[in-house]
Amino acid sequence: MKVGFVSLGCAKNLVDTEVMLGIIQSNGIELTANPSEADILIVNTCAFITSAKDESITTILNLADYKESGRCRSLIIAGCLGQRYRQELLDEIPEADAIIGTGAWNRIMEAIKETLKGRRVIILGDSDIIYDKKTLKAKAVEMQSYKNCGSGLIYNADTPRIRTTPDYTAYVKIAEGCDNRCAFCAIPLIRGKQISRPIEDICTEVKQLLSQGVKEINLIAQDTTNYGHDLYKKPSLTELLKELVKLEGEFWIRILYCYPRYFTDELIDVIANEPKICKYVDLPLQHAHNDILKRMHRPDTKESTEALLKKIRERIPNVAIRSTFIVGFPGETDEEFQTLKDFLKQQKLDHVGIFTYSREEDTAAYDMPNQIDEDIMQERYHELMSMQSLISQEINESLEGKIFNVLIEGRDEEESNISAGRSYREAPEIDGQVYIEGDRKSKPGDIVKVRVTAGFVYDLAARRI
Repeated sequence: MKVGFVSLGCAKNLVDTEVMLGIIQSNGIELTANPSEADILIVNTCAFITSAKDESITTILNLADYKESGRCRSLIIAGCLGQRYRQELLDEIPEADAIIGTGAWNRIMEAIKETLKGRRVIILGDSDIIYDKKTLKAKAVEMQSYKNCGSGLIYNADTPRIRTTPDYTAYVKIAEGCDNRCAFCAIPLIRGKQISRPIEDICTEVKQLLSQGVKEINLIAQDTTNYGHDLYKKPSLTELLKELVKLEGEFWIRILYCYPRYFTDELIDVIANEPKICKYVDLPLQHAHNDILKRMHRPDTKESTEALLKKIRERIPNVAIRSTFIVGFPGETDEEFQTLKDFLKQQKLDHVGIFTYSREEDTAAYDMPNQIDEDIMQERYHELMSMQSLISQEINESLEGKIFNVLIEGRDEEESNISAGRSYREAPEIDGQVYIEGDRKSKPGDIVKVRVTAGFVYDLAARRI
């Protein structure tokens, strides 16, 4: 018996994939990277925006072909798309045998066993399991009252897990779900309310990872700065970080997905003063015009954001700041877009992701008036990306001559004497890399000191010192 797995979407989804892989392997089932060899194929899907949903559907249909061309006897859809569109998926994709919701990854073996008996199942949490088409349709009516709501399940340090990231880096999910209700976002509907892991449990997992040779710990959640609010009655990311930096070893900690509301003075200080914490702030801001922010149900204002960015830069020297923004939110006028453009031009953020607004059903923004035409959104998207590329190049050129520690990730595919890695300024998978010329000795996982020789739009060139 062999299982093949495809993981789509964000790093938070990837952690769910890794724990499902761990559960499967701990039950004596072999894993394979070749889908034609798999008896069971599982795809962990994303449903954040339209493009992610399209990618998930395409992947499911491609894997379904292996029921004819390979050994596949069971096709299982896990993750956000399954949680959100379970009924439609089973109705419209007859090859699909099971749906596993976001709060049911711990029951993956149950899904495998039931589908191999010839049953079609939906597993959403601790009690919802539907075995046949007739029962499914009857049950679906009863489920409408809590449609799309995740059950709030999160793994712990004892959960079996097979990391799919390189040996030197790992993601650690510190909380599941989200208590924010941004008008454009369906994640709280899919994942449910925030559930945080205890500080002690996170420290236990990180200690285990360090003993395995991990050099980079990436803390993730839907809203990392709100971590612990449900457990400790206050945001407790600072307290978590203070415990993590006490662990022995040469490693660094990177914090991702920081919501601005709870980016406190205490958090700024611990990032600034602790050598093991990367001077890297991932702060999704989404827009810079107050009217748009209000319609997005964001508590921030342009003024509060500017004050926060100023404070972060003053108190964390050489900090790298990343953010994401949405263009084309319903009702976005030319004037409001220009405010966003002027904000980016003034702030000169190190890394910026731009997204066109995706209209998601069941969100507050779905029925808002004045939905923006796709061609206008695309025009605004390209305008901002073009401007930001010039800003990024200017920032990277200003780094020429600077010295950084770089975590080596591998070698250039064409030039064996060029290694590639990341400094504190670059997060895995989303930012650029540092290419080190004339470096034949470094191995993945090494941390080496380099001097930057040239800066480009996304990447840096350097030489070892």
